[in-house]
Amino acid sequence: MLKPLLAIAVLLSLPYLPLPAMAQDAAPASPASPASAASTAPAANPQVRMETTMGTITLELFPDKAPRTVANFLRYVHQHFYAGTVFHRVIPGFLIQAGIYDTHLQARRTRPAIPDEADNGLSNLRGTIAAARAPEAPDSATSQFFINLVDNQRLDFVSKQSGLTWGYAVFGKVVKGMDVVDKIAALPTVAMGPFSGDVPQPLVTITGVSVIGEEPAAAASAPAPAASAKPAAAKPAAAKQPRTSASHASAKH
Repeated sequence: MLKPLLAIAVLLSLPYLPLPAMAQDAAPASPASPASAASTAPAANPQVRMETTMGTITLELFPDKAPRTVANFLRYVHQHFYAGTVFHRVIPGFLIQAGIYDTHLQARRTRPAIPDEADNGLSNLRGTIAAARAPEAPDSATSQFFINLVDNQRLDFVSKQSGLTWGYAVFGKVVKGMDVVDKIAALPTVAMGPFSGDVPQPLVTITGVSVIGEEPAAAASAPAPAASAKPAAAKPAAAKQPRTSASHASAKH
């Protein structure tokens, strides 16, 4: 039992605040019109369209449950960071992972890591998207994410005792395109670049990610991501560390 539990975190190397409400006027409020009532209704959760070379995946994000993780993900989206990155890890019956490596499997430079929000009450169920991080460091998530192929409650938050029990922060779910996720998961995998295995063939590239309903930002205003400095959380060598919550091998059978 210990060996399988010590290896899941290895595979997952790799969460900003709402504005305060405006003060109410002292004058008695008049009955709200239908239009004003609609304007005060809670905003719908943002949805993101992820275009890949195998099809489109639509995600619903949960800023009420994981505000820092969602804000972090959307920063990368608005900076066009994910365009040209690939799904670099595919493990059937477990997950598919992406968010940092380009088509040459070179890691891009990321923003600083964010605090972990795995204790938000959301579970790593099939179709959910979660922040990947270093197994030994809960507060190490940057740009990487994974989509659960099955119900992976073993990745859920248990306690803050250690990285092994901290869990992985779910911040959204697939609402359309789970068939695309499953097609990616069905690809054969090989050893490639810095990885000893689990790299899908052919590589599946993310060609663009955008927030549904937002006007696309001008490409000239988007900073070009620097392909350098692979963060410690994403080092393939981590797969050989014994202090993890599940093993690469155990997830594959």
